[in-house]
Amino acid sequence: MIYSGWRASVAAMVMAAVLGLTASVALAQDKVRLGALRFTSHSGAFVAFEKGYFEEEGLDVEFHFFQAAAPMAVAIASGDIDYGVTAISGGLINLAGKGAIKVIGGALVEEVGVDGQKILVSNQAWDDGVTTPAMLAGRSFGITQTGSSFHYMISQIAAMEGFALSEVSLKPLQKVGAVIGALKSGQIDGWTIVPHIAKALAGGGAVRIIGNVADYIDTYQVTAIFTSSANASDKRDLTTRFLRAYSKGIADFNANMVDRTGGEAGLESTTRLIHRYVYTSRPYEKAAPSIRNGSMRLQPDARLNLASVRHQLEWFKSEGLVDEGITIDQLVDTSYVEIDD
Repeated sequence: MIYSGWRASVAAMVMAAVLGLTASVALAQDKVRLGALRFTSHSGAFVAFEKGYFEEEGLDVEFHFFQAAAPMAVAIASGDIDYGVTAISGGLINLAGKGAIKVIGGALVEEVGVDGQKILVSNQAWDDGVTTPAMLAGRSFGITQTGSSFHYMISQIAAMEGFALSEVSLKPLQKVGAVIGALKSGQIDGWTIVPHIAKALAGGGAVRIIGNVADYIDTYQVTAIFTSSANASDKRDLTTRFLRAYSKGIADFNANMVDRTGGEAGLESTTRLIHRYVYTSRPYEKAAPSIRNGSMRLQPDARLNLASVRHQLEWFKSEGLVDEGITIDQLVDTSYVEIDD
């Protein structure tokens, strides 16, 4: 009886030690604050979170949602968030030039053959004869901020169509929601936006689609993954684990939402997962078509199209929106992911 009691006591101590170790491992998870937009194009992060890929890498991720790219870049520089996924903007580049930010990977990319960002016009502009992107000359165009990705996109459309960007009246409206309202009411003539928003607006009769951004900027690295320069240089293990988990989310997203290799079941389950973050105010039945329509390719393994990033940097310089002396090495840390150059 004494021997049996001793064994029970030892077993209890072993179990307590195991439980204590498990608890300490759980407590040892690194807290990560991740900036995102409530767009389908940010779903690599949503999938990675919901499927436990971040947790598997020892990361306790907390989402911080933004309504435009520039504020997210500022939040990285100030330390309010640790990692971000958004478009390359003039603000981000200038912060990189000051040593505050580094691009470490790629996310959303324009790819001919995969449904991408649309060029939109208001119904009023359409009725006035603005039925192709070439007719945007002399018209107003919505952007969030000067130096945003929207600013870059209309510049490339203008260049290919043969008219000067100065012929377009740019309207900085700060937030995507404000641009949508202005386009629907005819206060602005044109805009570009991801397909899950564009098709929903056009399907409801509020605007018209007149073209595709991919026809003007193929392989455009629309969004990038970025962090503080300190994280990139001093927290390599944390950053590597973050990118590894994010890449798993990207792989699942591409397979189920873009390539549809998971069949109807994979499409359905992933759409429902994304709905927890995108179009949350809509019933699932109404949100699902827009989410599926917005499923653009995300870069496998967070690969980065450096050639596209370099082109964007040079354009921002040419427009006087960033310091002329900023280099691609100041903007991008190429040591984390595969690079297309």
